[in-house]
Amino acid sequence: MSNYKSIESALIHGGTYGDKLTGAVNVPIYQTSTYEQQGLGQNKGWEYSRTGNPTRAALEALIAELEYGNAGFAFGSGMAAITAVLSLFNSGDKIIISSNVYGGTFRVLDKVFNNFGITYSIEDTTNIETLDSKITPDVKAIFIESPANPLLTITDLAAVATLAKKHGILSVVDNTFMTPYLQRPIELGIDIVIHSATKYLGGHSDLVAGLVVVNDEELARRLAFIQNATGGVLGPFDSFLLIRGIKTLGVRMDRHVKNAEKAAKHLKNHKAVKKVFYPGLPDAQGYEINRKQAKNGGAMISFELYDGYNIEKFFSSLKLVALAESLGGVESLVCHPASMTHASIPYETRQKVGITDGLIRLSIGIENIGDILSDIDQAIKESEE
Repeated sequence: MSNYKSIESALIHGGTYGDKLTGAVNVPIYQTSTYEQQGLGQNKGWEYSRTGNPTRAALEALIAELEYGNAGFAFGSGMAAITAVLSLFNSGDKIIISSNVYGGTFRVLDKVFNNFGITYSIEDTTNIETLDSKITPDVKAIFIESPANPLLTITDLAAVATLAKKHGILSVVDNTFMTPYLQRPIELGIDIVIHSATKYLGGHSDLVAGLVVVNDEELARRLAFIQNATGGVLGPFDSFLLIRGIKTLGVRMDRHVKNAEKAAKHLKNHKAVKKVFYPGLPDAQGYEINRKQAKNGGAMISFELYDGYNIEKFFSSLKLVALAESLGGVESLVCHPASMTHASIPYETRQKVGITDGLIRLSIGIENIGDILSDIDQAIKESEE
C-alpha cells in the first residue's frame, strides 16, 4: 500500500524520492553498465545494470507503491513485460485469455509460447459462471484486460480474483488502459498487474516500456529471476523519462477523461455513428461493474459508422487526430484495430468477438475538446458516400 493517503501525492513522491548523495529532488540517470566493487563479494548493492540499476529501481519501487503491490519490475516494452509473466508457466500449462485482448498478447501466445507447450483458450471473461466451467486442471492462469482492447468490455476483477483463488491459479490483469490512477487490480485481489508503460504512464509518446507488479514475495522472487535471466530490462534513461511522465499522470488523466466523456456523448448522439463502445456511458456493457472497480470510464473510445460512410476516407480526412499505433499520449490518436493493433488475430476470431472491419478506436488526448470534435465531425462528413 502507498505511504501517501492520496495517489496524487504518491505519483510525485512515491517509490524512491530524490537523491540522498546530492539532495537532488529527481533520481539521477545512472547511465552505467557496471559498478566498482570494494573487494571480492563486497559492493554497494549494485553489480551489473541488467541485474539492477538505481534509476530503474526507483521506477520499480514507484509502480509497486502505486499499484499496492509487493514488488515492481521494469522491462524494455509492454510485450517484454508480458513475455516475462508468461515465462512463469511450464509446458503443458494453459492460459485463459479474454475474448478481446491486445493483438500482441494473442500473437506471443499463439506463435511463440505455443511452441513451448504453453497453450491458451479464448473465453468470455465477463460471464463468471461460464468462465468457472472453462477452468480445467491444465489451466494455470486467467489473463484479462478490463476495459478490454478494443471493445472496452468490462470484466469483474474481484470476481475473477476470487475464482482464481478457488482453483489455485494465478490472475493477471493488463491495466494499461486504466493505469493505477483509475484502477488498482491488486487491491481487488488480482495476483499480477501488467502495464504497457509506453501509453498513459509515459504519456508523451516518447518512450517504449513495460511494467509488472506482483502481490507477494514468492512471485516477486520468481519474476526477479526471469527478469535477470532473460534480460529484457528497461534502460536508465527511459526509466528516468517514465518516472517524469508518471509525476503528471493525475492531471493528464483528469483531462483525458473529461475530454473522453464529452467525446463519447457526442459520438453517441451523432447521426452517422451506429455504435459507441465506452464504459463511462450508462448503457455500456459492464457500466455498474466498472463504476465499482474503477474511478471512471477512462479515455479510450471505439465506435462504428453506419453503412454509407467510407472509413478509409474518414481516416485520411483527419487533420488534428493522428492515424497511428499506440495510445495514451497527450495527442489524440486513432487506429483501425482490424488492420493495425489486432491484425495478428485471425479474421474469423475477430468477427466472432466483434472486432469488425468497420471498428474505429480513439485515444482521446488533452487538446481542446472542441478542436478534437470538430476534426472528427469534418472527417465523418468527408467520408459520406
